[in-house]
This record gives sequence, C-alpha cells and structure tokens, in this order.
Amino acid sequence: MSDIAALKKEKQELIDKMLEMQKHFIEHEHEHGITGKDYWASSEGLLANYRQEYIDMANRVVDIAHEIVGSNRL
Repeated sequence: MSDIAALKKEKQELIDKMLEMQKHFIEHEHEHGITGKDYWASSEGLLANYRQEYIDMANRVVDIAHEIVGSNRL
C-alpha cells in the first residue's frame, strides 16, 4: 500500500469513528440531555474525554488531508 493510500485509509477510519462518536453523543443527548457543564467539564462517562478525543481526531483528519495533497494548514 502506498503512503497516500495508507493516509486515505487512516483518514477514512478516523471519519468513521467520529461519525460513530457523534451518533452515540446524539443518542446520549436525547436520552439524558446534556448541560453545558456536562459537555465542557464532565469527568466521567461518555463525555469525560469526548471533546478532546474528537478535536484530536478532527485535527488529524485535516493534517492528513493536507499531507495527501502536499499542502500545509498554516
């Protein structure tokens, strides 16, 4: 597998995981509601690391996309 193919595969896997996370988040929100405090400062359960993990994955997707086309984000 070429480097570009590996990057595209990694990017798709991250996107798939992010979509799954969104699905679980929405289900949780519909069942339990989510306060701003829960979203920003939860220390347990689904939201404990949700924001940071999602942000890290989203940033990696952007970095990969730039790497694939040979550009940079800055």
